[in-house]
Amino acid sequence: MDRRSFVGIGLAAGAAAGAARADTLAHTSHTAAHTGASAVLDAGVLRQQALMESGKLSAHALTSHYLARIQSIDKAGPRINAIIELNPDALQIARDMDRERAANKVRGPLHGIPVLLKDNIATGDRMRTSAGSLALAGVHAARDAHVAAQLRAAGAVILGKTNLSEWANMRSTHSVSGWSGRGGLTRNPYALDRNCSGSSSGSGAAIAAGLATLAVGTETDGSIVSPASICGLVGIKPTLGLISRAGIVPIAHSQDTAGPMARSVTDAALLLSALAGADPADPASAGGGAVPDYSKSLDKNGLRGMRIGVARNFFGSNDMLDAVIERALLVLKAQGAILVDPVEVPNLGKYADSETEVLLYEFKAGLAAYLKAYAPDAPVADMAGLIAFNQKNQATELAYFGQEYLLRAEAKGGLESKEYLDALANNQRYSRAEGIDQVMREQRLDALVAPTGGPAWLTDFINGDHFGGSFSTPAAVAGYPHITVPAGFVHGLPVGLSFVGGSYSEAALIRMAYAYEQASLQRRAPRFPASVTVALK
Repeated sequence: MDRRSFVGIGLAAGAAAGAARADTLAHTSHTAAHTGASAVLDAGVLRQQALMESGKLSAHALTSHYLARIQSIDKAGPRINAIIELNPDALQIARDMDRERAANKVRGPLHGIPVLLKDNIATGDRMRTSAGSLALAGVHAARDAHVAAQLRAAGAVILGKTNLSEWANMRSTHSVSGWSGRGGLTRNPYALDRNCSGSSSGSGAAIAAGLATLAVGTETDGSIVSPASICGLVGIKPTLGLISRAGIVPIAHSQDTAGPMARSVTDAALLLSALAGADPADPASAGGGAVPDYSKSLDKNGLRGMRIGVARNFFGSNDMLDAVIERALLVLKAQGAILVDPVEVPNLGKYADSETEVLLYEFKAGLAAYLKAYAPDAPVADMAGLIAFNQKNQATELAYFGQEYLLRAEAKGGLESKEYLDALANNQRYSRAEGIDQVMREQRLDALVAPTGGPAWLTDFINGDHFGGSFSTPAAVAGYPHITVPAGFVHGLPVGLSFVGGSYSEAALIRMAYAYEQASLQRRAPRFPASVTVALK
C-alpha cells in the first residue's frame, strides 16, 4: 500500500483506527521514521490542513493519533513526561470541527489542529490549571484565559496541558527546570538525562517529540526561547501586549507573555496570528493596533538587504556553540543580509538586580489577583497561603529545592512602593531607550542576532540548573520580540539562533527567521537516546 493510500484510508478511519495502531505508531515514532501516520503527525499546519481539505484526514483522526503517540512516547517508551493532563473533551471538539468543515465552515488555518497549552494558562473546562503546584492540583479555572478563548475561536483542538517548571520557575534559586510537584520531571527528547530548560519545558519537549502540531508557552525571561532552542524548535516571545496576559498565572505583568512553540517558522507564525488580539481585560493588548497576518511574512528572500547586528557580548560561553552560530552567520550573509559585526547591547549590567526586584513585587501582587479572579475556590489565596501550603506538604513540594523566591516576594510591599517604581523605571530605561533602542538606532539595524543559549545540561537535583549563557534578558525586560530558530547541534544537542528587534517588529523578524530557516534547514527530529555519548580524543 503506498503512502497516499495509507493517509487516505488509515487516518480518515478515526479514533478506533488510531487506538488500534498505537503500537505501530510507537515504533515509527521511536525511530523518527517519517512514513504513514508518523509523517502526518510530524507535518505542519499547512500540510495537515491540505489533507483535511481533501478529505484524506479528519480532525478526529489526527487527534486520535496524537493521543496514541502521547501514550506510546510520553507515558511509555522513553517517558518524556511532557503532558501533565489530557483534555477529556479533545475528541469531541475534533468531531465538532469535522462537522463544521463538512458544512463548509472553516474558521481559519488552525481549524481542527491539535494544540497543547502550558499548565499556567487557564481553561474554563474539565482540565485543571495548576502552574504545576499541588496547591492548585484540583482547581478548575473559573473561565478561559484570552489565549484559550482565541484558540477555540480559531477552531483549534485544545489537546491538553503541558508540564512546566513549577510557578514558571519563580520558586527557588536552586530549582530544577522542568520539574513540578504535580507533574514531576519532563525529560529532553534529544538526551533523556538532560534538561529541557524552563519554564515551558513540557511545551518544548512535547512539540520536539511530535505529540501535537503546536504548543503555547509563556515567558517572563527566557521561558519560551530557551526551551525552544534546547528542544530544536522555533519559539516566538512577542512584544508585551501583543497577546493578552489575562488568565495566565503570572510572575510579572511588566514582562509576562504567551507565545508560540512549533517545529517551523510557518507554524509559529500561524499560531501567533491566532493568539494575538486586543482584550478589554488587558489594557496593554490594545497597543499594537490591528493584528497582521504573519503568514504574509514568510518570504524566502526576507534577509536580503537587512542590516543585522551581531551581539558579540552574548558569545563566548561555549566554543562549540559559537562555531555553530558562526556558520549561521555565513548563511545570513549568503542570503543577502548586511552583518554589522560586532555590536554591543549597552547597559546590560544596569538592570540585572532591578529585574529580580520587579519580578518579586509583581509576583506577589499578581498571584493574589489571579487566584481571586480565576481560582476563587483554591485552597490558597495569596503568597502567604502558598508558602504555608508548601511548608505543610514538604515531602512532596519541598523534596528537591526550597521556595526562596516565594519568601522574598512575600516580604515585599505593594506596587506603590518607591523601591518597586524605581526598579521598574530603571529596567525600562536601560533595556529600552538606553539598550536595544539605542544600539539599533545608532547602527541603523533591522535586528540583533546572537546564540539563544547553550546546549542542554544534565538534570541535577543536587545543584540545580546550570545554564550555558543566554540572550533572553534584554528583550524580556524591554518587552520586545525575540524569535529563536534551530541553528545546529553541539554533540547532538540542539542550539538556536536568536533574532531580536524593537517593539512590534514581529513581522520583520519572522521574515528574517523564515529566510534563515529555509536556507539552513537545521532541525532534526529527536531519537530519544538515554544520554549523549562524546568520544574522547
